[in-house]
Amino acid sequence: MKLFSIDEAKILIEQPKGTCISIYMPTHKLGTQTQQDPIRFKNLIKEAEDNLIEGGMRPQDARDMLARAHELDDYQFWQHQSDGLAIFIADNFFSYYQVPLNFDELVVITDRFHLKPMLQLLTNDGKFYLLALSQNQIRLFQGTRYSVSEIDLEDVPQSIAEALRYDDPEKQLQFHTGTAQGGGGDRAAIFHGQGAGEDDQKENILRYFRKVDSGIEELLKNQQCPLILAGVEYLFPIYKEANNYPNLIDEGVTGNPDISKPEELHAQAWEVIQPHFEKNQQELIERYQELAGTGQTSDNISEVVSAAYFQRVDSLFVGIGIQKWGSFDAENNQLEVHDEQQTGDEDLMDLAAIHTLMNSGTVYAVEPESVPGNSPAAAIFRY
Repeated sequence: MKLFSIDEAKILIEQPKGTCISIYMPTHKLGTQTQQDPIRFKNLIKEAEDNLIEGGMRPQDARDMLARAHELDDYQFWQHQSDGLAIFIADNFFSYYQVPLNFDELVVITDRFHLKPMLQLLTNDGKFYLLALSQNQIRLFQGTRYSVSEIDLEDVPQSIAEALRYDDPEKQLQFHTGTAQGGGGDRAAIFHGQGAGEDDQKENILRYFRKVDSGIEELLKNQQCPLILAGVEYLFPIYKEANNYPNLIDEGVTGNPDISKPEELHAQAWEVIQPHFEKNQQELIERYQELAGTGQTSDNISEVVSAAYFQRVDSLFVGIGIQKWGSFDAENNQLEVHDEQQTGDEDLMDLAAIHTLMNSGTVYAVEPESVPGNSPAAAIFRY
């Protein structure tokens, strides 16, 4: 799974020119629904083609523009999905992301990509990383409140054996593999040398974790989301000594992660991290309420969109799944909102969120009822 980060978002915002196609759909990991997903995908591609033609594009040009998307019509591709699929297409540009978000089906064609459904992966609200540690296996997961997906770890050693295989050959390290135990035990993958004691074993694990941390740090650079450890308890202080990721939290998920399914790890991790998110969100809501009436907050769509465009928004709440279609004339600072999407419209909530993120503001993609003022969007201004 390719990690969606703020750097990836910047590419989607800045690189494509001309007509931009954004396609979102829910996907499934198991069961008969995996057979239905390709059908939904084909229907959405057909919808995009029809919309392009209705917008004035020649039929052959529309088919050519969508040709890369048709390459995803592959059995193996649909057997290895997360909870949602996002596809972005423009002239000489094609990218897709399999993410732990359950999207509604959506096709948007404007002069830029529609990114608001992805915002939960760019904010600190409800997104976290889970690092499952053992001496036999390393797994990194990206989680949200509702789901979890494993992230590819190409440059991270997958075991202590792999990490230390070529280190210090003069120590004649010998590798013994036991059987992983439940109940918090871990006899798997222990390195020791001649006469090696507990200190030698700890030092070997620390060297292993430093190599793991180096790969994790590179993968999560510029990320601000919390990282939770899952593993047997005695490994936690050793990893924390090796760790350089600034948002590693103290609490972890204890037990042998090698015998746990991703869904089981996710449930335990969410119990740990949920209070953290609720505290942050409640503090921001209280700050909004304290500043209400001072001119430093607004739940008026016109004011929020304008302030976001002109770099005034410090913190923005947007309701998940809510679109407000219209247009914004930045030169005259005028906003036009339509009840239904019209030709040339863009999602104004998406516009506000993207400009807030690009100008170092914080975006909270929350359930609609959690937005202050019961509005589609609300903001705290910098000034």
